[in-house]
Amino acid sequence: MDKIINGIQQMGIGVVNAKDVFNWYRTFLGFDILVFEDEAEAALMTRYTDNISYKRIALLALNLKGGGGLEIWQFKDRVPKISKEKLLLGDLGINIMKVRSTKIKENHTIFQKLQLSILGELESIDTLRSHFFCADPWHNLVQLVEHEEQYTSTKSLSGGVMGAVIGVSNMAISIKFYQQLLGYDIVYFDEKGVFKDFENLPGGKNTFHRVILRHSKRAVGGFGELLGSSEIELIQVLNRTPLKIYKDRLWGDVGYIHLCFDIHGMTAFKEEAALHNFSFTVDSTDSFDMGDAAGQFGYLEDPDGTLIEMVETHKVPIFKKWGIYIDLKKRNPTNPLPKWMIKAMKIHRVKKDL
Repeated sequence: MDKIINGIQQMGIGVVNAKDVFNWYRTFLGFDILVFEDEAEAALMTRYTDNISYKRIALLALNLKGGGGLEIWQFKDRVPKISKEKLLLGDLGINIMKVRSTKIKENHTIFQKLQLSILGELESIDTLRSHFFCADPWHNLVQLVEHEEQYTSTKSLSGGVMGAVIGVSNMAISIKFYQQLLGYDIVYFDEKGVFKDFENLPGGKNTFHRVILRHSKRAVGGFGELLGSSEIELIQVLNRTPLKIYKDRLWGDVGYIHLCFDIHGMTAFKEEAALHNFSFTVDSTDSFDMGDAAGQFGYLEDPDGTLIEMVETHKVPIFKKWGIYIDLKKRNPTNPLPKWMIKAMKIHRVKKDL
């Protein structure tokens, strides 16, 4: 069976207090659909947690305006570590989460009025759209990007995750990885220099090689229309030696821990990844059961060790107390789920702090 990449399912964030983080993103960026809250052991991730199976709590939050979600991940029996080194733009790993905004000027104005941590003015690197950067209270960088896609109307000006800015050490090798395995076949932007929109970010005044990759139009199924289009921005700092963001720390420690894609055809994907010498480092094999959701997942590393997760979703709760779930295993993988069915997930909307 051929692989289908439906889109970015979620960005993983390692945190100290999962509920505090959920509350902030619910309030300010519209991630108010709590798909699940699960507590268990991360037994399959021991490769990245010093061979220790730690207990953890994970919350999956969505924004029904469209885009990927957030997996907010917290150790339960270990204090998450913050990097000893100040993280600078271009360090190896996920630097920034991209979030779509249908009304970018209003977003920027409201963030200013709320005195949130905005890092610069509205900027543009092309003539089509504007963006601005901010930081959440835990110093995770977020880029809000002007984008016309909207799955459904909500009160939020911003939507879900539409991509990531990833620090790399060799641009040519990294482009090949994201094009071959993840289908980002369009090079939308490719420039070297000092960039004005970066200047207020930590380490942003350095010289960078900056490439934005996008998908050409492709078939998607399942949650593909909700997740929408996405982009990967690769940055290579040219006048200093970058550090690994998770050097001497564990997966699950504070920061962006992985970028996750919703896929169909896990076997085909694994086989293709192995052919390109990027074999899975974690593989749930048959299935996982994460509280109210179920499916199969695997991890692989990009050329610099950034963790990319693949999830083939089998079951998602709609009305849990009545035993009503979306069963994706019984559906044609190229047919997107009906809009009414996904909109029904608003029953999981959280209207006040956890």
